Amino acid sequence: MGIRLYYTTVTASRTVKSQQAEVMRILESKSIQYELIDISVGREVCDEMRSKAGNPTAVPPQLFNEDQYCGDYDMLSEAVEADAVDQFLKLA
Repeated sequence: MGIRLYYTTVTASRTVKSQQAEVMRILESKSIQYELIDISVGREVCDEMRSKAGNPTAVPPQLFNEDQYCGDYDMLSEAVEADAVDQFLKLA
């Protein structure tokens, strides 16, 4: 599909929940289609996300363009501030 958002449906962290919601809101506001990948379905999906991100402690949300790592919530927020979301997501 293109943009992939690794997220989780099972978390006690309000921070993770709010960051995931904000990432989805940003993508939808820019009419960017994305695929949701829920890491809570199995350890191997979480491990895959961390491996692709190059960070053994990465937590969702994490963004990819296909299998190319784009970044996390903080990095997306910086791209929004700089009006560079398309470049961040490797769409431009």
